Amino acid sequence: MSTADVCAAILWTGVTLYAIFGGADFGAGVWDFLAGTGERATRVRAQIDRSIGPVWEANHVWLIFVLVVLWTAFSEAFSAIFSTLYIPLALAALGIVLRGAGFAFRHALPGPVQRPATRVFGFASVITPFFLGTVVGAIASGEVPAQGDGDPTASWTGFLPLTTGILFVLVAAYTAAVFLVRDSGAAGDRDLRRYFERRALAAAVVAGAAAVVGVIALHADGRYVYDGLTSWPGIALVILSALCGLVALFLLVTGRNYGLRAAAIGAGAAVLWGYFAAAFPYILPTSLTISQAAGASATLTAVIIVFAAAAVTVIPSLILLYVLSQRQALDGGYSASSEATSPRQ
Repeated sequence: MSTADVCAAILWTGVTLYAIFGGADFGAGVWDFLAGTGERATRVRAQIDRSIGPVWEANHVWLIFVLVVLWTAFSEAFSAIFSTLYIPLALAALGIVLRGAGFAFRHALPGPVQRPATRVFGFASVITPFFLGTVVGAIASGEVPAQGDGDPTASWTGFLPLTTGILFVLVAAYTAAVFLVRDSGAAGDRDLRRYFERRALAAAVVAGAAAVVGVIALHADGRYVYDGLTSWPGIALVILSALCGLVALFLLVTGRNYGLRAAAIGAGAAVLWGYFAAAFPYILPTSLTISQAAGASATLTAVIIVFAAAAVTVIPSLILLYVLSQRQALDGGYSASSEATSPRQ
């Protein structure tokens, strides 16, 4: 494995972590958006606040990490992606900003502002993963040329990019529902646990149907990646993802917490690494390989050294944050005030 390949694996590790943990945050916002009104909606939003409140900003570390590594180690690919897909990327960035503002304002400002802030938070949580998904779909379909002169509109509005965008929203909603099942169960709220169980199962079914459509779209518009996913080692990772998904569904149906999150995370991580294996050796199928996009050897070595340093400093800190959050030791203002600050509509 070359130094460039190692940097690509580091890059994809960041993508995976953001897709799972950032995706779960977006998915929680989807359920917040769909919670409706009334007493149960208030309780649902209170649980969402308790679950994501301590970590929702920290999860953006992975997005920053991905952008820095892509820009530093693979600047040619960075340039091509941002010069072609600047519209969906700008819309996703807008969604991230609006989502953060909505979440903060609904807790910090008094009554009349809470309802529109909640709506902004929920709506932005839907559109952000959608536009990020269209970016991935556009890259997979080969709509991003190495020269960066792809069509700024048609590149991300085709069958595969739009299907991928919808799939990203559904998978984020499913992952969040699984996480919220565990959190509400740990809090001893059986009613909310059943509420999120039903939604996790529904999201799994709909996401599964969307994945079938996605495979059809990939066959039509992203044949190189499709061929990679249906051959070794891509197919092995797809099968692993399916098995993890079935385990997660079994645990949901039988009402068990142990291993539920791990199974859901495994399903998402396996399919993401299946894409990495399928696209290899390309970073932009089929126009730019990893080696062609790689920067100078000294730069790649520096990226690896910095990643190693982060692995022994930043990552343990984030793990501690997640552990303390799961133990409800970092509730801050959310746990105590969520009932009072969640909008009663």
